[in-house]
Amino acid sequence: MRTAEWSAAIGRLRRSFPWIDGLAGAAVEGAAGRADAAAGAAEGAGGGRPDEAEFGGGLAGAADAKDEAGGGSPDEADFGDGLAGAADAEDEAGDGRPDKADSGDGLAAALQLLEGLPLLTASALERHYYAEGNPLAAQPGLNVYRTSGTSSGRRKAIYYSPQDEADYLRVKLDVFRELLAGGEWRTAVSDMGTGHAEATAGEVFRELGLSVETLPFRLPIAEHVAALERLRPEVLYTMPSILDRILAAAARPAELGIRRVLLVGELASPGWRRAAAARLGLTELDIADTYGSIEIGTIASYSPEHGRYLLADGLLAEGVPAEALGDGLEPLPEGEAVLVLTSALREAFPALRYVTYDVVRDLRPIVAGGRLRQSFAGLVKRIGPDLKHGEKISLYDIEDAVSRRLPDARLRVEVRGNRLAIGIDSPSASDEEFELAGRDVEARIPAIGEMIRSGLLEGIAVRRVRLGDEAAEGPIKRKKIFYGEGETP
Repeated sequence: MRTAEWSAAIGRLRRSFPWIDGLAGAAVEGAAGRADAAAGAAEGAGGGRPDEAEFGGGLAGAADAKDEAGGGSPDEADFGDGLAGAADAEDEAGDGRPDKADSGDGLAAALQLLEGLPLLTASALERHYYAEGNPLAAQPGLNVYRTSGTSSGRRKAIYYSPQDEADYLRVKLDVFRELLAGGEWRTAVSDMGTGHAEATAGEVFRELGLSVETLPFRLPIAEHVAALERLRPEVLYTMPSILDRILAAAARPAELGIRRVLLVGELASPGWRRAAAARLGLTELDIADTYGSIEIGTIASYSPEHGRYLLADGLLAEGVPAEALGDGLEPLPEGEAVLVLTSALREAFPALRYVTYDVVRDLRPIVAGGRLRQSFAGLVKRIGPDLKHGEKISLYDIEDAVSRRLPDARLRVEVRGNRLAIGIDSPSASDEEFELAGRDVEARIPAIGEMIRSGLLEGIAVRRVRLGDEAAEGPIKRKKIFYGEGETP
C-alpha cells in the first residue's frame, strides 16, 4: 500500500474512535496533522470519491450519509463503505485492491505517519473499547465475538462489520491459497474447537474447491481420531494443542492420510513442527503455521522458502521495546520486540498501533514474490495478560477463579509445551482445594472445560509452590506468563 492509502486509513480510524487522540493528548497532534494532510492530498488526487464524515464511534450513520460528491453512493463516514482493500485509494492495478508497497521508501514513509500516535495497550482498550458503554454494542448489523475477561471481570466483546467479515475471509483465503499452492487437494477437516477461525474455515476451504468436514469440539478425542481414520483428509486445519492430543490418541498417526497441516493458535516452534511432522509421516514443510487474532484476523503465515513469517496484506507492523508499554515489563533480548499492528481493513475495531503483546524476533522487510513484505523470524512468547489454551484465557480469569476458592493464594502461570500449568502458593490450602481450584479455572471458559472433558485438550496442571519476593507485587506479578524450556522457537 502507498503512503496516501495508509494516511487515509489512519485518518478514518482516528475519526471512528476519537478517544484514541485523547490517549496521548498533545503528542498526537503532530502525527495526526501529518496523517490528515496526506489523506487530504490523497482525496484531491482521487477525485469524485465520497466525502468522509464522522460517525462519532458508531456504524449507524453510514447508510444515511449524504453523497456530497455526487457519485450516487453514501459518503464514506469512517465505517460507511468500509476499508476493504483501502477502498478509497486509487486502484492502479484494476483488481479491486489497493496497490501494494513496492519500495523501502514507501514503507518508511508509512511508518513515519505513526510517529507520535499512542500505543493501543490492553488497559486503553479496557477503558474505551471493552467498556460497558461502547456505542458499537447498540449498532445493528454487527457480529460480536466474546473472548477472555478483563480485570473488571467483563468479557471482551470484539465487533465485526459486514465489511470486516468480508475482508477477514478474503485475507484468509489468500493466505490458505498460498499455503496450499503446488498441490492438488480435494478433502479437508477442520478440528478447531470454537471461535472465529473455526466458524469461517468451512467457507474458506469450499472457496478453494475442497470438500470439508468440521469436527465438533465436544466429541471425545477417540471420536476425533475415528473420524480422521474414516475421512482420511488430505488437509487438516487445527491448533497445536489439539494436534498434540490427536497424535497421543492415534495408534498410527502416519496412516491417517493427512498430507498437509495448517496450524493456528498456540505457538508452534520449529522443533515442535518437525516432531509433529515426523509422527504424521510428513516433512516439516508439510506443517504450515499461521498466526492471527480475533482482533485483527490473519496476521502472518510461515514461508518455508524464506524461513520467516510473512505479514498478511493490509497490515503495517512495528516492533516496540517491552518497557515502552509500561506495566513494569522487563527489557527484551536484542533482536526481539513486541509486535504492534495497524490495519487498513478493520472497521469495527481500533486497529491503530494495536499492541499484540506477542514478542517477535528479527522484524524486518524482505522481498518475497517480487515485492517488499514485512516479516519476522519467529514468535517467541506472549508478555501480555492473555494466553491460548485451546481458546483464549486471560490471567485475570485465572487469578479470579483461584482467588475465589483460595483468597490467600499467590500464583505463577506457566506454559510448557502446549500445556498450561498453575503454581499456587497457599499455605492454608489442602490438596483437595488445589485440585478444585484447577477445575474452577477450567470451568471459567466453558469451551476450554468442554474440550478438556472430551480429551481434546490436556487438563490444566496445578501444583503447590513456594513463591518468594518475585510474587510480592500481587497474586500474579505484573500479570506475567512464564514459558518453560522448548517454548522459544
